[in-house]
Amino acid sequence: MRPRGLRRKGATQPFSPLLAWRHMSLIDIDTILGPEQPGAAASGATDDAEALDAYSRSVIDVAERLTPSVGSLRVARRVRGGRVLDGGGSSVVITPDGFMLTSAHVVARTAGTGRASFVDGRELDFEVIGSDALSDLAVLRADSRDLVPATLGDAERLRVGQLVVAIGNPHGFGGSVTAGVVSALGRSLPTRSGANQRVVDNVIQTDAALNPGNSGGALADSRGRVVGINTAVAGVGLGLAVPINASTRRILAALMTEGRFRRAYLGIAGGPRPLPPRLARELSQESGVEIVQVIEDSPAAAAGLRAEDLIVTMDDTAIAGVDQLHKLMISDAIGRTIRVGIIRSGRKLDLELVPAELEG
Repeated sequence: MRPRGLRRKGATQPFSPLLAWRHMSLIDIDTILGPEQPGAAASGATDDAEALDAYSRSVIDVAERLTPSVGSLRVARRVRGGRVLDGGGSSVVITPDGFMLTSAHVVARTAGTGRASFVDGRELDFEVIGSDALSDLAVLRADSRDLVPATLGDAERLRVGQLVVAIGNPHGFGGSVTAGVVSALGRSLPTRSGANQRVVDNVIQTDAALNPGNSGGALADSRGRVVGINTAVAGVGLGLAVPINASTRRILAALMTEGRFRRAYLGIAGGPRPLPPRLARELSQESGVEIVQVIEDSPAAAAGLRAEDLIVTMDDTAIAGVDQLHKLMISDAIGRTIRVGIIRSGRKLDLELVPAELEG
């Protein structure tokens, strides 16, 4: 450091750091501090603003298009001890004449009726047309002929990182909008109906904020198409939605026309199990479904299935896990003879099984 008052060679005035900085250009300062410092040139500011505006425009467009189609539900639910408590949730209009989607758990243990309100101020009575607890979907019918229907999309086309917008009524605040991304795909959601258990496959995970009251509301892509029905909060920043795809469309069609979705019943309990290396090579698959219990007087018992049998095929369709088994247990399988390929004591056998209809 140069001592105070020391003159530079050839200089007539003492050296001053302040004077040295005073004569430096803005470009020199940018070189030292970088262009993002206060007072520096706003390089890239326009691009950032355009990106923010594009994101905002997408969310605003979805909100304006879809909010009129999302209803706020009020229901009375009977709980233990005979008490009746007020509950709520959200719904999505799918036809102008009043058909709406919601989550089955929103209308569970109710009298099958309730009231839906919309952002235009209308309040309409509705009734439950059909409910399927094993997919957590329900169809309602409101008393109206001029509702604004949402457009249903296809969740199979979603990609991780894609923008999604959630619209619902968290804590009763109608028409609330949150945005985020698809944070994961292919999640599984366990569901129960009485003694029956099932796993909903290909559930959408999002970081769009979901809260109590969002259940039954819409999860939409950037074009405003409903790709999921919000169903659960798995944790902070972890919301789950039942996907809108070919499987759920079949369920919704059955609920609208028949009031229920029929499933086939085998009468087994089991889980995935890796195949021995030799069998894995022969069958070109890595795993099957091991039977751990066979229910008495069930279709599986009648077909001769036993505990420790390993199911590997059904009608030549490879069965690598419980989810593949569930996908085949649709109404078309009820009462129809199905050829089941199993591994028993290291040998492959084929048995014939006739599924019954799942009750309850």
